[in-house]
Amino acid sequence: MAHAHLLVVDDEPSILTTLQKALSLEGYSVDVAGGVKVADEKLKKRSYDLCLFDVQLPDGDGLSLLSSLRAAKNEVPVIMMSGHATIDTAVRATRLGALNFLEKPINTDALLIAVETALRLQRAESEARELRLASGQAGELVGDSPAIKKLVEQIARAAKSAASVLVTGERGTGKELVARAIHQLSPRAKGPLEKLNCAALPSELIESELFGHEAGAFTGATKQRRGKFERASGGTLFLDEVGDMPLPMQAKLLRVLQEREIERVGGNETIKVDTRVVAATNRDLVKACESDAFRADLYDRLNVVPLHIPPLRARREDIPLLARHFLELAAKTNDRPGMKLEDDAIAVLASYSFPGNVRELKNLTERLVILTPDDVIRAADVRTCLPGGGAPKTAGLFRPGVPFRVLVEEAERQIIQDALTHNGGQMAATARNLDLERSHLYKKARALGLRGDGKGEEEET
Repeated sequence: MAHAHLLVVDDEPSILTTLQKALSLEGYSVDVAGGVKVADEKLKKRSYDLCLFDVQLPDGDGLSLLSSLRAAKNEVPVIMMSGHATIDTAVRATRLGALNFLEKPINTDALLIAVETALRLQRAESEARELRLASGQAGELVGDSPAIKKLVEQIARAAKSAASVLVTGERGTGKELVARAIHQLSPRAKGPLEKLNCAALPSELIESELFGHEAGAFTGATKQRRGKFERASGGTLFLDEVGDMPLPMQAKLLRVLQEREIERVGGNETIKVDTRVVAATNRDLVKACESDAFRADLYDRLNVVPLHIPPLRARREDIPLLARHFLELAAKTNDRPGMKLEDDAIAVLASYSFPGNVRELKNLTERLVILTPDDVIRAADVRTCLPGGGAPKTAGLFRPGVPFRVLVEEAERQIIQDALTHNGGQMAATARNLDLERSHLYKKARALGLRGDGKGEEEET
């Protein structure tokens, strides 16, 4: 694994020089430390791809250094080295998570093989996490559209860093799923994932929830309590609806992001935290900053890595896959195995605008599983469960924030779908009713994800 960054810790200068030279010749970037204190300082300043620790050091031992790393949720691969190895020492090192144990004097060939093997294992684990995400297992991000594939790639890249992430999107698009996927794919995956909905708590309680409090800090505070930031140290804190955070709390959050330390309410002790923040909002924070409803400096701190989730109406090609995915889950939960969606039911779903996005589709699918008497869900069943019976709207088509082209596309899809239903799916009859050339109707229907049943006619190409 070329360009990997390694840390070698040993109290013998000659060994440090020899190992650094041997590893550097193989293309590795190598830092060295002569003891626990220096190593600890280097580990706090940057991330390493692999560490090599001597067991006996002048100011401690390598096993204690390894133990402190694991306690801090740092899963960097570690190889132990010792000139006085015992079976007990090797067993302890293995239990603490060391990948290998090399005896001194170090054989260069054995060293290089051990390093290459450890780095290859680390890379395989990282790729496995990304594969889980790409297959929809991490975060349940389901879809084949270009938009969702791009988002999955962005999540995988963002997860590798420790930078703050701001997830934007309409309600119900899956912002918490994205935050969970970022955590699961990150080096902090074995650490805690804490969540706080900034819009669900009174302003006077948010500070205590975030930073904790000491006993007696306020009425009802009978004992000390750690806050979300402290509990999430070594992991990730998801701040949902961050755009609704009160301005006084925004200032305090900014300070924590800058200093990486907190003080509990009612306390004067400064507590260092190593917490990655993923924030989410359905508000336009740029406009909120312009109106002084949101701090611009906090926005800059949160928006280091911006991720936007497109609304479901902008990726309608994902609706069939999502609907069948949710149908399978709902059928299993409600003990109705074997239920299926007919193509005409899928077409009606695809023609609906889903203002509640993926969450609305999930809830609608479960409603269909519960209320549909048969094991086959048809278009009529879907229309019955849709708001307004699924009837096309003749007024109120305008929705603030929705582009004109999307509104027109929704109206066209609804009209063509209704015409197809009226004509029993016959494309020729539908074209006559709409006074359209059949070839034009075929092209338009394909573009909108619609199709007739094709009975008695062949589709034009």
